[in-house]
Amino acid sequence: MKKAGLAAKMKKRFKVTTKANPKAIAAPNLLQQDFTAEQPNQRWVADFTYVATQEGWLYVATVLDLFSRRIVGLAMSDRMTADLVSQALQQALKHRQPPSDLIHHSDRGSQYTSSCFQELLQEHNIISSMSGTGNCYDNAAQESFYHTLKTEHVYFEFYKTREEAKLSIFEYIEVFYNRERRHSTLGYCSPMIFEEKWEKQQKLSLSSVH
Repeated sequence: MKKAGLAAKMKKRFKVTTKANPKAIAAPNLLQQDFTAEQPNQRWVADFTYVATQEGWLYVATVLDLFSRRIVGLAMSDRMTADLVSQALQQALKHRQPPSDLIHHSDRGSQYTSSCFQELLQEHNIISSMSGTGNCYDNAAQESFYHTLKTEHVYFEFYKTREEAKLSIFEYIEVFYNRERRHSTLGYCSPMIFEEKWEKQQKLSLSSVH
């Protein structure tokens, strides 16, 4: 990077926005900080963050597939409600159509422990998993994505309106992050390329058997 005259973009810390409901029953932590998956739609992690605009906060909820680090669900709103995280999950379900043994991991925020969100998981036979109380490392893969989103993109933008921020974030995720951004954990492939290579390998393996 020094030879090419490149420098890393600055890092900033996150602000905790979720609050646990002390009366809610949290699901067990099934991941135990193991953020690996052997195939797509096996383990998803979810969370939401905030982005500043002149109109006020924009809350961004995402669902990430641990196999490829691809963002498979995205929803944005001016409120951090259970409906926000439900919309992100519903989008992921529509696009991916996962098997019934999928694990969905999140923190213990009131949005994820809400009855409507838990009913959505049960409706699709999804296994709920949750981080330990106040332990951000239990959902490190999502934290890492939000760090990337903010330090590579959001902190270099100035949003007048929430709608402007929505379009900007959607473009970053769908056009750049999922399709083009390379990950060291994926052998320097983008999430979509990594999945495409895996699918080709699966087809080759099946054809060799027959």
